[in-house]
Amino acid sequence: MTPDVDTLRRFFASAPFMADLGIEPFEAGEGRVATRLALQPRHLQHTGIVHAGVIGAMADHTMGAAAQTMAPEGHWILTAEYKVNLLRAGRGERLECVATVIKPGRQVSFTAAEVFAVDGAERRLVATASATMAVTKAA
Repeated sequence: MTPDVDTLRRFFASAPFMADLGIEPFEAGEGRVATRLALQPRHLQHTGIVHAGVIGAMADHTMGAAAQTMAPEGHWILTAEYKVNLLRAGRGERLECVATVIKPGRQVSFTAAEVFAVDGAERRLVATASATMAVTKAA
């Protein structure tokens, strides 16, 4: 995959769940992707903070996209395992996630991400994540 924002926007738009959540890439490079999500009431849990599932899904797909930028032609990245550490409540105008490939591989790649809550000029780290991504032959 070409690691540019336009290509990644099409990639995210083709994933119905990501499109439904509203997560979009805004920076891209080989092995690195940054996404954002304008927070809406549907992203919140009953206490008014961002639902952990939203944060986890954002980190997962952003890490997968980062790995996809380094995958060989004709291959897809699938999550084999991921872990999210929720550090504090997510609240604000939007979330931003920055994911990088720590170690690319022929069969698996290792990735990491940080998720930030942004409110005006304030940007606070709310979660970290790591994932093992399987490199699979496209069907």
